[in-house]
Amino acid sequence: MKHLIVWLTLSCALCRGGTLFCGAYPDWVLVIDESKGKVTERIHMTTGLPRSLRLSPDRKTIFVSTNDHSGFEVIDVATHKITNQFVLDTPTHRYRINGGAPDPQGKVLYASTTEIVKEVDRYTIGKPKYSIIDLTEKKIVKSVDQPEQPAGGRGGGFGGGGFEVSPDGKYLYQFGAKVTVLNSSDFSEVEKIDLEISGMPAENLGLGGLIEALSDPTQRVSIFNFSDKIVHNRVFGLARFDLNTRKFDFTPIGPAPSSLGGLHVTPDKKMGYAVSINGEGGNQRCEFMGIDLTNSRMARTSEVPCRTRFSFGISADGKKLYMYGAGYEIDVYDAVTFKHEATWNLENDMTGSMVVLP
Repeated sequence: MKHLIVWLTLSCALCRGGTLFCGAYPDWVLVIDESKGKVTERIHMTTGLPRSLRLSPDRKTIFVSTNDHSGFEVIDVATHKITNQFVLDTPTHRYRINGGAPDPQGKVLYASTTEIVKEVDRYTIGKPKYSIIDLTEKKIVKSVDQPEQPAGGRGGGFGGGGFEVSPDGKYLYQFGAKVTVLNSSDFSEVEKIDLEISGMPAENLGLGGLIEALSDPTQRVSIFNFSDKIVHNRVFGLARFDLNTRKFDFTPIGPAPSSLGGLHVTPDKKMGYAVSINGEGGNQRCEFMGIDLTNSRMARTSEVPCRTRFSFGISADGKKLYMYGAGYEIDVYDAVTFKHEATWNLENDMTGSMVVLP
């Protein structure tokens, strides 16, 4: 009997899945139980349509940006309750928000903003600014004009990419053709770091979005695309940037596809998964890619049916892959065989942003 109880306990633990938080129309964040493949809760956003979700460094809070009125809401991961909410827009002023990285204490957000003012006879669009959004005061407390940027320079959206904050909160990193280091207090420029691969003359080198599963508060890990000046050969790989030492490590992996649908990593950090996309329209071809991160090489690939628009994710235990977004359904695939296992109907059209927690 004792052995039976132990076996049942282990079986229950193994069948217990993680929790997905996913933005959905018109104003919901869905809470999805992985083990059931069903929505167990809907968190109502009073400020409008969720545009992106970002997990705090301590993984206790989810910051949600909403689209209708440049709103922000804060979800407590443990209770699923909204602990803070506000909008930046007024009847005569609207804001476009990009960036959106929280400081280590979760008290402010650093973002790139563009103000749109409604005049009597026209709309006036301001210059892009660096802004500090205070979550307690619920407003922008500091703005500084951004310098002119060359084409293909800085960028990034709220969920993924433009800004990272140093572990001590003193510096901001903005990633583009170069890494720009800024003081977090006043956005003054500290340093510009050229992205170079030793021994390889770079024609183009660009970093992609943050890979939260492989990163920690001291490190940013992302996909990069690279082409050399001599034969213009395009490859992709992994880039690691230490937020304390500002050192880079680049590992090329293989030929770069037309586009990559994200990269997500197993909890043991040994395998990474992405979706490659080549071609357009009826000639479009999608593949799952399994990447051995220990040896930095391609482990396996398999063709997968393309969706017109989709996002890509991984389960909390790293055993399942998800294709979702721009629709009501999440397609579930086995991470080892790449075989389709199930389709979850959430009964809500998703906005394409997801946070996965054990």
